[in-house]
Amino acid sequence: MTLIFHMIVGAPDPVAPFSHAVEADGWVFVTGQMPFVGTSLDSPYPDGIEAQTRQVLKNLQAVLAGCGLGLEHAVSVRIYLTHFDADYAAMNAVYADHFASGRRPARTCIGVTGLAKGARIEIDLVARRPSEPVKAGLPV
Repeated sequence: MTLIFHMIVGAPDPVAPFSHAVEADGWVFVTGQMPFVGTSLDSPYPDGIEAQTRQVLKNLQAVLAGCGLGLEHAVSVRIYLTHFDADYAAMNAVYADHFASGRRPARTCIGVTGLAKGARIEIDLVARRPSEPVKAGLPV
């Protein structure tokens, strides 16, 4: 098995010692992304769960793009929310807009007591590199 450790130029700097993603045999494990607007750990978070969710998904897309993939390659997603009851519905509304209906990845959403740098949301995911090009609406 070959491992590839991806550090993506233009993606937010890691908040701890880890890679943006690690790839093993076509499986790409993307580290949880925070809602940083820039690449610096000192960049601000947007206000509100909708804006933070959009920014996290944008940051995930940047990491995936650096690996030659997109959200359409996600097979499993984990979402962590610090204000679960208050933010769940609004987060879901934003999240749903980023994945094609009928092609949404498996998902777990977890309420937590805290996230790095005071974020309200963090999302990590597992993607799979296709063996042939993905065709919209068709099985891979």
